[in-house]
Amino acid sequence: MQFKRTLAAVVIAGTATGLAACGSSDDSSGSGGGTSAPAAPMPSSSAPAAAMSGEFGPACGQVPATGPGSFQGMSTAPVATAAGNNPVLSTLVSAVQKANLVDTLNSAQNITVFAPANAAFGKIPEADLNKVLSDNAALAKLLQYHVVAQRISPEQLAGGEFTTLEGQQVKTSGSGEDFTVNGSAKVVCGNVRTANATVYIIDRVLMPSAS
Repeated sequence: MQFKRTLAAVVIAGTATGLAACGSSDDSSGSGGGTSAPAAPMPSSSAPAAAMSGEFGPACGQVPATGPGSFQGMSTAPVATAAGNNPVLSTLVSAVQKANLVDTLNSAQNITVFAPANAAFGKIPEADLNKVLSDNAALAKLLQYHVVAQRISPEQLAGGEFTTLEGQQVKTSGSGEDFTVNGSAKVVCGNVRTANATVYIIDRVLMPSAS
């Protein structure tokens, strides 16, 4: 009961905060076309690599600039620990702790986590959320549906289909820096690296089909 009250408070706070929009830090590929032939290939070849190697998305501005919850700080910690240091993912971390999945996620190697931001949990009807939270097996199943046993690059998100730890598949689509998961969950901050995972922060909780 105490966990539900705490989680509910975090959900309300996350919903109130919302997703802050910010420009991508990698939107610097537009170099003027030079008249010199040797100079032209350099911007065109280096820009895509820069865009795909860094974080992208409108909610990346909510991630702390410094400290253990920053992109640099998260890159040195296993994924559950890294997420626990990031205020954008505090509701998800509370759920992972309740489902006893911290060690599972931290010890896994080369995984991808589609991580719902705090506000994503506020979109679930309260009755449905409470039902899941009251059943650890159902909660673990839900959370494992957000994890894929491979690192997924941004390029792979364009028309991808991946099997989750829960056993069912998630489908991704999009291009550039605009991607969705299962047709509705938008990637709001993507390609976040941790010591053992690639994280895509999304704006909705993914729901597996009832078995």
